[in-house]
Amino acid sequence: MKIAICNETFQNWPLDKAFRYARELGYEGIEFAPFTLGKDATEVSAEKRQEVCELLKKYQLDSIGVHWLLAKTTGYYLTSPDPTVRDRTTEYFIRLAQLCHDLGGKVMVLGSPDQRNLLDGVTHDQALEYAADVIRGTTQDLQRLGVVIALEPLGPAEGDFLLTAESGIQLAKMIDSPNVRLHLDVKAMSSETKPIPEIIHASADYLEHFHTNDANKQGPGMGDIDFVPILQALNDINYQGWLSVEVFDYEPGVERLASESINYLKSCLDAVSRS
Repeated sequence: MKIAICNETFQNWPLDKAFRYARELGYEGIEFAPFTLGKDATEVSAEKRQEVCELLKKYQLDSIGVHWLLAKTTGYYLTSPDPTVRDRTTEYFIRLAQLCHDLGGKVMVLGSPDQRNLLDGVTHDQALEYAADVIRGTTQDLQRLGVVIALEPLGPAEGDFLLTAESGIQLAKMIDSPNVRLHLDVKAMSSETKPIPEIIHASADYLEHFHTNDANKQGPGMGDIDFVPILQALNDINYQGWLSVEVFDYEPGVERLASESINYLKSCLDAVSRS
């Protein structure tokens, strides 16, 4: 398992400064929020994409892909009963997949709760069908580009759709594509009734990507969650993907968030390797 960090963690730092600092700390990958590169995916120029790739190469960092797919956009909605909105959302996901590919990434983490929560009169089962309809329209392009959509369950603090890993797997099964799998997030899993290691074991066949954070919205090791059993469970299922640091509370500051998160994860990985 290798450790990455989401680029919005660096707030308003220039990319060159952020990438250099990430590499100095020992991170090996960067995960991108599209809104940090342009108003939306369609406005990230070819020149900007090339600049990002050159900086990644300069600092010997891998591109993981993109997350916060619909954040700060308008006109898109994953679970809308309106087929026109769903078609528009499908087309935007295809544009995002192209952006992901152009940045050298392979994973699109589909969270974006504000663009998927249940609308008035829409049941959860209906929302699953609408979401499946949107994502099915992307699978041919995902395959062509070598990109996977990783469905991200989120806790009730974020919304009311896909609140458990089990429901994420249900949606993936409905779409039935090798390019649509599951993403797990520690903060989100902490809201489930099952222990996090149990969720990881039950999700082994679908798990594509993993976010590390604490229930307090800060980095791993900055709250009460013990990550040793979590990483042990990932090791048990032979997870070979990334541990990507994603935070929501930036109050501690960039340097502390980035440095303490990776140092803690490395210590936990060492503990797992010794067990």
